[in-house]
Amino acid sequence: MNRAIVHMDLDTFFVSCERLNHSELNGIPLIIGGGDRGVVASCSYEARKFGVRSAMPIRMALRLCPDAKVVKGDYENFSKMSHLVTEVIQDKVPLMEKASIDEFYLDLTGMDKFFGCYQWTKEIASAVKNETGLPISFALSNNKTVSKIGTGESKPEGKFQIRETEIQPFLNPLSVKKIPMVGDKTFQLLSRIGVRTIHTLSEMPVLVLQQMIGANGKELWKKANGIDENPVVPYSEKKSISSERTFATDSIDVLEIKRLISGMAEKLAYQLRQEKWLTSTVVIKIRYSNFDTETKQHKIAYTSADHTLSRVALELFNKVYTRRMRIRLVGLRFTDLVHGNHQMNLFEDTEEQMSLYQTMDYLKNRFGKDALGRASGYDFGK
Repeated sequence: MNRAIVHMDLDTFFVSCERLNHSELNGIPLIIGGGDRGVVASCSYEARKFGVRSAMPIRMALRLCPDAKVVKGDYENFSKMSHLVTEVIQDKVPLMEKASIDEFYLDLTGMDKFFGCYQWTKEIASAVKNETGLPISFALSNNKTVSKIGTGESKPEGKFQIRETEIQPFLNPLSVKKIPMVGDKTFQLLSRIGVRTIHTLSEMPVLVLQQMIGANGKELWKKANGIDENPVVPYSEKKSISSERTFATDSIDVLEIKRLISGMAEKLAYQLRQEKWLTSTVVIKIRYSNFDTETKQHKIAYTSADHTLSRVALELFNKVYTRRMRIRLVGLRFTDLVHGNHQMNLFEDTEEQMSLYQTMDYLKNRFGKDALGRASGYDFGK
């Protein structure tokens, strides 16, 4: 049986959410992001005409489009709307994967005998628009890669079906950058040998690709040839991740406890990025020597950046530790998670910080998660 895989993507999700609540933002170049040294989290199609793109420094975006309006964004509302869309889709399909805060994969294999998969998907897209007010695009094909590329080519509010016999003619003329796993470095590497279109890439020998880019070479070749066996993973929302430490001897060493909290925040944030989660709530817990337990939490913009999470955790510790008593246990928890592809907070962090995190994660992945860390999380006196 041929698979029927749909990719659905909310069009300029953050922009659309803001425009639902602020109609005066309709039709103008709009940038969602934060601060002069921040980066673009999302931008409207009006801004994209001037060359503005996600992850671009705000300053550069405003040089390209001086008339753009910059809005920080209501992150709690983004989460609320994402959950609402999830409920609408999940209620109507047998199998759904939430790939990010605004992306979904649906497996409709076998549903064509009931209603027709393409017509079914159009009904789902219409339900999303009617019940949430948010525009959404989709593409239907026989695997996740082709469907995702198809959605990108169909926006805004696109409806696209790519049948099996149409896959290679559809893919061939496109840039290799359209393949989801191809980043800037891989694109530059391929460009240097004249490989710029998917058609050229699809005809390269697999062994040559493996020699050039390693183990992912075969996977890249398969995607260029429209082959992707990856299943749609059933959606389940992870609620939280946490870490606790019970001291062998009750402690009143505040500096040591703060170092421990910083270390916890860094390791948990690394776990968030590896598993592609973002958190919006930080919770600190302490247990005194008499077993009294106190917690305090704080809502933040969605992030997986440990410098932000560590700062908030330490601020919460200063607020919750009000008795001058020894501490038996300290714990840190990140909750209200959303599953996303961002590896850090695009709303507030700078381009330099983004590069730092990418480098740190690369080194941790290669040499182990304890290979390096922030000085604040280590006790050099021991």
